[in-house]
Amino acid sequence: MKFAFIIDPIAKLDPGHDTSVALMEAAQALGHEVWITEAHGLSVVRGNAWAIAQPVLLKPVQLESSLESGAENSKWVAKLDWFTLGDRVSVALEEMDAVFMRTDPPVTIPYLYATYILDYVDPAKTLVVNSPSGIRAANEKMYALQFAGAIPETIVSQDKQIIREFVERQGMAVIKPLGGKAGEGILLIEASDRNFNSLIEISTLGKTPIMVQAYLPAAKDGDKRIILLDGEPIGAVNRIPTGKEFRGNMAVGGRAAQVEITERDRQICDQVAPALRRDGLFFVGIDVIGGYLTEVNVTSPTGIREIDRLDGVKLGDRVMEWVVKRSQK
Repeated sequence: MKFAFIIDPIAKLDPGHDTSVALMEAAQALGHEVWITEAHGLSVVRGNAWAIAQPVLLKPVQLESSLESGAENSKWVAKLDWFTLGDRVSVALEEMDAVFMRTDPPVTIPYLYATYILDYVDPAKTLVVNSPSGIRAANEKMYALQFAGAIPETIVSQDKQIIREFVERQGMAVIKPLGGKAGEGILLIEASDRNFNSLIEISTLGKTPIMVQAYLPAAKDGDKRIILLDGEPIGAVNRIPTGKEFRGNMAVGGRAAQVEITERDRQICDQVAPALRRDGLFFVGIDVIGGYLTEVNVTSPTGIREIDRLDGVKLGDRVMEWVVKRSQK
């Protein structure tokens, strides 16, 4: 089978961390052709989606550990020349059995236009993961609001007074830009902060709504990333804040730790799954803090490398096996 991955420049990816690389390695190991392209290489020609793409061969990462260090201190090690690219050619995406939209957020106008181009891939011929219309529908912050009972107390507003009243009721809150990624722009705020108004002005730019959530004290114990495949939880990793940082995101220094999927986690997944399936969101990462759903990540959710390393599993293989079965329906 032939799989195409729409990714950021491959030379900038971290093969020891990036889930896109883990998925490509898994596809290659199972004998499939792996092609890569970037969002700016997409086109619609004669009513079909095309891409300027290259075949890629990968040298899989190796797990480096010692008996004394344990899984949490092990690490993935890649060769310096971990990928080899073939010639660029123009290919119809419908020649692929599956296309993976794995460009990192933020979801900018060019990003949205790329999803519109992917609408011209015939789903009867080629599986697109995740559905372009589903990605457009699922802002990674706003999408969680529909799951009443699963999320902490939350508002979305740009109005200072509404935000202040909410924060005063909560005592402490977290504000998040709706288009942010990897913890960028997330602030911990109290109503008594002398910079309160300025922080709201900076975050909203005076015209853009932001998410404001009740601060969950359990955040100090970690922000759990759960990977869902077709609505089913298949693995999880805890991201624990380090130093004076209150955010657990690995991009800002959070420590990855092994964690179980609890009964409460499964209840949240059961609540979220029907909407994910409805919207064609097949490969998703949800974030859970203290038993509350905080975000639904649908653009390029990560965490596979850390889960594989800590739990001794190969989630990429499981994803690819599902993709093959789904593509053959």
